[in-house]
This record gives sequence, structure tokens and C-alpha cells, in this order.
Amino acid sequence: MRIALPFLALTLGLLLGGTATAADDSAPLPVEHAQWSFEGPLGTYDRGALQRGFQVYKEVCSACHSLNLVAFHDLDGPGGPGFTEAQAKALAAGYKIPAGPNDKGEIFDTHGNPLTRPGVLADHFPPPFPNEEAARASNGGALPPDLSLIVKARAGGPDYVNSLLIGFSQKPPHGFTVQDGKFYNPYFAGRNIAMPPPLVDGSVTYADGTKSSVVQEAHDVVTFLAWAADPNLEARHQMGLEVMAFLVLLSGLLYLSYRKIWKGQH
Repeated sequence: MRIALPFLALTLGLLLGGTATAADDSAPLPVEHAQWSFEGPLGTYDRGALQRGFQVYKEVCSACHSLNLVAFHDLDGPGGPGFTEAQAKALAAGYKIPAGPNDKGEIFDTHGNPLTRPGVLADHFPPPFPNEEAARASNGGALPPDLSLIVKARAGGPDYVNSLLIGFSQKPPHGFTVQDGKFYNPYFAGRNIAMPPPLVDGSVTYADGTKSSVVQEAHDVVTFLAWAADPNLEARHQMGLEVMAFLVLLSGLLYLSYRKIWKGQH
């Protein structure tokens, strides 16, 4: 019995150790930290990255993902990507928005398609699919999430989204099974993800001439999505600086008042 117990303990340990190793193959990797201009109490958004990121969203991500909480007027608003009002109007007009009944009460055209109109600044970005069923049918049963708050909704924030976007280039370890219809991504829970690699080198021709590598595209679109999730970040940081400056000034005045009142009292 004295020999059997250690042998049994060793056997269980090897079995459990093997199970843990196998489980680790499907556990997501820790996200990689990237440098973001909006980090810290003095952080601000990089306008160039915001505009490039919008371009990546428009040309790549918007085919599957909605941006329901962002309106076109946000593009030229304070703290936004820095588009002019004319640019924002032109961008809005490039989208087709579902229209209400016309003067005849019709909601479909002669071909049976829903009536649409060009977007205006007051409109929000229209979703790529009319409903959830259509979205799932076009994506193998998976529902592409809305990206309005994705950076705040995922643990790891911008670093997670950025790691996920660039993680498709990594190869699965030996013995790991990639499920049918899925793609390997080590930063996704289970490492099997329904989304195909969305970015490739040169997939976007940037208007400002920046070279569009996968790393650059990911960084830019994550910056844009961080702004979409927190458009008031700069105003909040500015208010914090003003409050701190006021408190420092107030502290100085109180100290001088103290010295004046209690001078010669000791």
C-alpha cells in the first residue's frame, strides 16, 4: 500500500497535468499591449488615425458590423475625427437610409425593394442587414456584434480588439483542431472564431497616403472604435485638467490666507 499510494498520486498528477496542458491549447493568449494616443489622463485622439480608422470601418468592417450609436453629425462634431461639415454631409449622402412612406403611402418601389433616401447628418449609420435573421444567414449562423461600444464591452479594451485583428496571422499549435467553418485566432476564447480574417496588407488605400499594413489598419480602426465608444474623452480630460488647476490655485490661496491670519500668533 505504501508503494501503491505514491504511484497512484503520480499517475493522477500526470493525467491532470496532461488535461491542463490540453486545456491551455484552447485558452486565449494574454492580449498584446499597444501604444494609444488616448491613454492616460492627458490622452487625446490622433485625428489622422481616426480618419483612417473610419475608412477601414467603412470599406471593410461595415459589410458585416453595424455602428448603431454613431450619427453622421458626430464625424464633424467637437472631439470627433475632424471631418468638415461638408465632408460629413458627403459621407452621409453616400449611405442609403430606409425611407418612410412616400406621398402615395408606398414603402416599396416598382421592383419590390424598400424605398431609401440619401443619408443626412442627423441619421445614424445604417446596419448592413435588415434584421438579426438576415445577419446570421449571411454569416454562417453567427451574429456580427455592433461595434459602437465594442472597445468598452470587451475585457482588455482596445488592446483586445487590436490583438484579435492581428492574431489571424498566427498558426494553430500542433494537434489543435480548427472547427469547420471557423478560423484560428489565439486571442479569442476557444481560439475558434466564426469571423474570417478581415484585414490584409493593402486592403485599404488610405486617402492620406499612409501604407496600409494589417498592423496599421488594425491600429487605426481600433482608434476609431475607441472614439465611437467614448467620444467625450477629450472633453472629460480637459475638464479634469481645469479642475486640478482650480484645486491647486485654491490650495495656494488657502495657504496664503492661513499665513496671513495666523502670522505672529505663535
